[in-house]
Amino acid sequence: MTPAPRGLSTEEAARRLAHQGPNEIGEPDHHGFAQTLKGVLSEPMFLLLIAGAALYLLVGDLAEGLLLGAFALATVGLVVVQQRRGERALDALRELAAPQVRVWRDGRPQRIAARELVVGDWILLAEGERVGADARIREASALALDESLLTGESAAVHKQATTDAGEHAGADANAGADSSGWVYAGTLVVAGHGLAEVEVTGRGTQVGRIGASLNRIELAPTPLQRQLRRVVRLFSLAALAACAALAVWYGLQRHDWLQGALAAIALAMAMLPEEFPMVFSVFIALGAWRLTRQQVLARRPATVEALGAASVLCVDKTGTLTENRMRLTRLVTDRDDVEDDGRRELPEAVRRLLEHALLASRRDGFDAMDRALFERGEAALAGSGLLHPDWRLLRSQAPTPGLMAVTQTWADDAGGVRVASKGAPEAIFERCHLDAATLDRQRERVRQLASQGLRVLAVAWGSCAGPDPAEQGHDVDFKLLGLLAFEDPLRPSAAAAVHEARQAGIAVIMITGDHALTAQAIATQAGLDTRAGVLDGPTLDALDDERLAEALRTVRVFARIRPEQKLRLVEALRRQGAVVAMTGDGVNDAPALKAAHIGIAMGRRGTDVAREAASLVLMDEDLGRLVDAIRLGRRMADNLRRVSAYIAAIHVPIAGLALLPLAIGLPPLLLPVHVVLIEMIIDPMCSLAFENLPDDPQVMRRPPRPAHEALIGWPSLWRGLQQGLFLLVAVLAIYGLALQAGRSIDTARTLAVLSLTAGNLALAALNAGALRLRHRGLRPFWWVAAATSALLALALAWPAARALLRWELPAGWDVALALAGTALAIGLAALRTGRQGRGLPR
Repeated sequence: MTPAPRGLSTEEAARRLAHQGPNEIGEPDHHGFAQTLKGVLSEPMFLLLIAGAALYLLVGDLAEGLLLGAFALATVGLVVVQQRRGERALDALRELAAPQVRVWRDGRPQRIAARELVVGDWILLAEGERVGADARIREASALALDESLLTGESAAVHKQATTDAGEHAGADANAGADSSGWVYAGTLVVAGHGLAEVEVTGRGTQVGRIGASLNRIELAPTPLQRQLRRVVRLFSLAALAACAALAVWYGLQRHDWLQGALAAIALAMAMLPEEFPMVFSVFIALGAWRLTRQQVLARRPATVEALGAASVLCVDKTGTLTENRMRLTRLVTDRDDVEDDGRRELPEAVRRLLEHALLASRRDGFDAMDRALFERGEAALAGSGLLHPDWRLLRSQAPTPGLMAVTQTWADDAGGVRVASKGAPEAIFERCHLDAATLDRQRERVRQLASQGLRVLAVAWGSCAGPDPAEQGHDVDFKLLGLLAFEDPLRPSAAAAVHEARQAGIAVIMITGDHALTAQAIATQAGLDTRAGVLDGPTLDALDDERLAEALRTVRVFARIRPEQKLRLVEALRRQGAVVAMTGDGVNDAPALKAAHIGIAMGRRGTDVAREAASLVLMDEDLGRLVDAIRLGRRMADNLRRVSAYIAAIHVPIAGLALLPLAIGLPPLLLPVHVVLIEMIIDPMCSLAFENLPDDPQVMRRPPRPAHEALIGWPSLWRGLQQGLFLLVAVLAIYGLALQAGRSIDTARTLAVLSLTAGNLALAALNAGALRLRHRGLRPFWWVAAATSALLALALAWPAARALLRWELPAGWDVALALAGTALAIGLAALRTGRQGRGLPR
């Protein structure tokens, strides 16, 4: 067989990388600090703060103007810190999402980051993979590429090997040309396989010259994000109209235009629910970052929003439920059935079976069965003359939907042509044209092996007169050599993961290309529902859409399924209203991954095409990680509902207290400085305390959220509005009673703002479940509460601060009564809305 390419050593590659620099076109496109700051400075809240500060300075109140300006800067700082947290999380995702390539290093194939490629590396090219650098083809077998990235033409371009050592050709010269001996960075292998020697990296590549790049982390806003932005814009317009009306009305009624303008600014600030978009962005970014700690990469972070609603989980068998750690355990011929332990001498017929199994395998491939074959075969056949290192590969044919077998044609050292084929038993049996009795006997052997959970392949050999047998090899006189059986152990975490998913109301469906009996045996071991049996590919083809929909209500194991059938299954599940999460790894899986609500590519064995089509990448291919990701998605959804209720709740008293005292003839209660002081509590409370809340212990023991139900719906908002109304009535009553009792305006304002601040913290505690809980995940809430209390105490104790805030130090008895009234209001709100401690982690 063809010897492996030389490639580079790790040490030499490291030296060249240090000299040549990384294989990158440029810096990744992400939000820098300046862009984040620019976005914050254009927010309506900041503009209102600047307007208020300017108004104070205009009328000569330097201290209050500077104080409001300082609060504006502090608010900007808080928002920037939170958004930068999200950006740093996304930067970490970009690093993890960087393209990978397969390369020969130290005499063996390895997978490395594409940025580490250097000139002189030998890269492996295979269907579904993107080329990592501009390279000269050294070996090619039916190799074809999509070079539309460079040429705009979508037709596949066929390639051939070259031994020339000419200069790097320009894209205008060779890209898109058939029979070219070059492959270019960023282009996609659509057929065949080959080897290429890297000649140019980084900015010197054709794609580097034209400045093209491939998006790695897609940040398209979700429907909910777009909805929230529209809501904030509408509230901004409403706030602008309301503050203009209030300023004019107050000026005309009270003849105090300055106070009217300040009250109008306070009202506009109070009406803006600007926390919603910021909170959602931070939750999504940090949720995606938390997923990476579960070995799940979110290529589209917005998918985190959909995870909590997943109701159907479609998984492959190999590598997801099983370890994809194949071990050749049985070799079966007409005369022998060898349970291979690696120690016994193999019979002649079994050695011949193993010889041709190796001839039908790729040494440089990452297929687990090929690796197992070479590991066992090279040891068993060493010194036998059956390894054929000098034979030349003439042609390699990959499996197709019509023929699930690998066929390789070799030129032997005697000038003859030998063909070896291995694949699905039914495909190989058809190629060998077995008589009825032999076919029945072989099928029974396959059923016996498959029923033990073994993966079974058949091997055949043949010879032909010419060097180029027909496309499907049907003119070759194939002879069956025997069967290979591989053991792929169930992952230790698989059964527990399936059990947890089913407890969470998620239907787990196995979709595999394996034999039906193998699939059923593994499904039973993993704990899937197998009561409805197995539905195979040919049976699926015979079902119309109505009968398929009926089958999908009970069948949970599908075998001998082709990629296009996966797409049909996903579409059928979606028509039934399911939220589908689907795993896939092959080129032809891409349509099904795109059709699923949550497409999940395999991190190790998945092709680049599958990863680009998927929204998530399962980096260690463990189903348990995926179930953990669904748990995290549900946790995030719960916390978004909690924080949305809190935001709705706190804006009711703020807006009401900015408007109602003026409407009923009382002196203004909230000035702009008071509103921004409260907002400085709300922002960190939302993005620190609520984002970090732990999950409900029952989160995976309840059914998923219905697909039609909004993540942040009217019930949670209505609950928050009711809570806010209780607090508004309480604080307004405290303010009015204090004035009626003869307290000064500044003293009454102090009592009201203290009550509002205490109520703010209590509303956060009520919705976060912190009133009677000490879970460590609630520590950020207590940090914010402690910092707020300390700042209030400082402001009350410092005369200069009291003057700026227009406060007076109230009597202790008054403070106690005000806080008691606030506690009563929050208690009534908790009883009314039923939120105190319900369904929260302990």
